[in-house]
Amino acid sequence: MPNELRRVERALLSVSDKTGLIDFARALSRMGIALVSTGGTAKAIAEAGLAVTDVSDLTGFPEMMDGRVKTLHPKVHGGLLAIRSHPEHQASMLGHGIAPIDLLVVNLYPFEATVAAGKPYDDCIENIDIGGPAMIRAAAKNHNDVAVVVEPSDYAAVLADLDAHKSATTLTLRRKLAQKAYSRTAAYDAAISNWFAGELGDTSPAFRALGGSLAETMRYGENPHQWAAFYRTPEQRTGVATARQVQGKQLSYNNINDTDAAFECVAEFDPARTAACVIVKHANPCGVAEGGSLLEAYERALACDPVSAFGGIVALNRKLDAEAAKKIVEIFTEVIIAPDADEDAIALVAAKKNLRLLLTGGLPDVSKPGLSLRTVAGGFLAQARDNAVVDDMELKVVTKRQPSEAELADLRFAFRVAKHVKSNAIVYAKGLATVGVGAGQMSRVDSSRIAAWKAGEAAKGAVVASDAFFPFADGLLAAAEAGATAVIQPGGSMRDDEVIKAADEAGLAMVFTGHRHFRH
Repeated sequence: MPNELRRVERALLSVSDKTGLIDFARALSRMGIALVSTGGTAKAIAEAGLAVTDVSDLTGFPEMMDGRVKTLHPKVHGGLLAIRSHPEHQASMLGHGIAPIDLLVVNLYPFEATVAAGKPYDDCIENIDIGGPAMIRAAAKNHNDVAVVVEPSDYAAVLADLDAHKSATTLTLRRKLAQKAYSRTAAYDAAISNWFAGELGDTSPAFRALGGSLAETMRYGENPHQWAAFYRTPEQRTGVATARQVQGKQLSYNNINDTDAAFECVAEFDPARTAACVIVKHANPCGVAEGGSLLEAYERALACDPVSAFGGIVALNRKLDAEAAKKIVEIFTEVIIAPDADEDAIALVAAKKNLRLLLTGGLPDVSKPGLSLRTVAGGFLAQARDNAVVDDMELKVVTKRQPSEAELADLRFAFRVAKHVKSNAIVYAKGLATVGVGAGQMSRVDSSRIAAWKAGEAAKGAVVASDAFFPFADGLLAAAEAGATAVIQPGGSMRDDEVIKAADEAGLAMVFTGHRHFRH
């Protein structure tokens, strides 16, 4: 029966997060439910004036080994795992003096928070919970008889169920709680195993576990017929997942994907050196620029492709000010993301009630190692995040003509942007602003032609970045025909000599980076 009731007579509470604990414990006590607890949780409940039995009194053993051993005992696990309707289980309980535990409330040692805080190795090890996951899994397995709570956010639902059914829980609720319990222990173990792999420098562990916590359920996915949800991972890298949404309607799946692409790109530009703006549409930059101010950077980025920018994402590397905000809201924009915003800017954006404003408190570290994942049929691919930064690359001039200082600055700028454009990627830039972007084409020469077409007259005197080597001279010649003067590319083709010769004949300056930036 889907709503089979189980009366709660005894609850075991052992929590590291004490949010709402006393109110919850007090409500249970008012229902006549006996409370059993451990360590600091028991102390907090007792100090609130509530009757509580310490788990050491239940088991007959004191907490030992710095609290490592306190709940790993038959009188705890027997009380959780005993099937109430099973005669042999009942006989064992009677014979060994084991009392049933009908409600388990446990949240785990804060391992993820300890790692995120950069604590030493030994501190991280001590924050690996053993007894907690063991109890949670036991209670969840026996959910026909036992309710298990792993988050304070579920206290209200449990109390509502108990109130509605005279101190009993429904099977429907117990099943939901059990599913959440196993999800929590799985995510917890994933965080631990991935941390261990990182500590060992093991990039390909025999088992790769993934874990995340639900940020929000979305209206739909990439298309309306697809369901979707947004999850946060323990890594908590600065960006969309950690941002504060100041205003605007709910972010969609595509909004989050595009906003992440925009913010990762703008993070390539050091805010202490320059203001920068990235405008993204369908996960590709359609305009990127540096400037003396955010307003200048935005106007120059917008000029690259004002048609595509309509309904796009705007990412900024500095605090949004009123001057920039006033200009940005002149056209339809889906999302603005920035490290911060002043009050005047927030007020200006507020006039566009559907426009989402996200503030992150900082920029992601683009040079920091990390994990990148992609699903395939029957599995997933894992790789290191592309954290190569052009400033760290040794640029090699391979042509007779050396690039000028201005060209060299533009070449570095263009290669920063090409890293964030879908392959095959060609970027035209002039004066630290994109003037044409060719993205995602099946051939490099087509990307080159599209970028040149987008740039138009602005291609004359521009530089060109390619995310990978030119396999033939045709893509480079397309840039030369458009009027470009310098090229940056990884190099490494079997036909490098042919491409270099073509560059020399066209009077181009060309540098090799030795680093490819494919982004499929």
